[in-house]
Amino acid sequence: MEVAVFLVFAALSLGFAIAVVAHPHPVKSTMSMVVVLFSLAVMFVLLGAPMLAALQVLLYTGAILVLFLFVIMLLNVRHERAAAPQRLAQRWVALITSAFFAGFLGMLLWRTNRGLELEPITSEYLSIHRLSWELFSTWLLPFELVGLLLLVAVVAAYVLARPAPPPTSAEGVER
Repeated sequence: MEVAVFLVFAALSLGFAIAVVAHPHPVKSTMSMVVVLFSLAVMFVLLGAPMLAALQVLLYTGAILVLFLFVIMLLNVRHERAAAPQRLAQRWVALITSAFFAGFLGMLLWRTNRGLELEPITSEYLSIHRLSWELFSTWLLPFELVGLLLLVAVVAAYVLARPAPPPTSAEGVER
């Protein structure tokens, strides 16, 4: 049963991840990302980490994506303009680069998984105490930098989206 649930949500995650990248409408792309993050939360539950699943739904799906939608709607993005003419060379370079990346990733996974004994996941490893300790000791600087980066992104979106001030002229002077 767990394998079937995993396969369903893995397929959902993969399909909607492709939709995030390929869809031309930014709001629909962001909504596809909601499905991807929810699918990842289900996978966390399957791994026996319900706290991480709840954090995934609350923080990423609930907060950050709502922030993305707010910024997209603040910028009043309707549809992307028609892209430049299709460049065949650009497609071939992207295809070849993707093939190299997939090959290197496969080689890396094949080399690291040969004869590797993984330790079983314990409840102590998945506890909220360990998660909070790691987050606020080892990973505190990256955690704070991500928060700062999100703040800068929102301020930049606001500055870019605000209307231009009307031109000022000499008031009271008529010619």
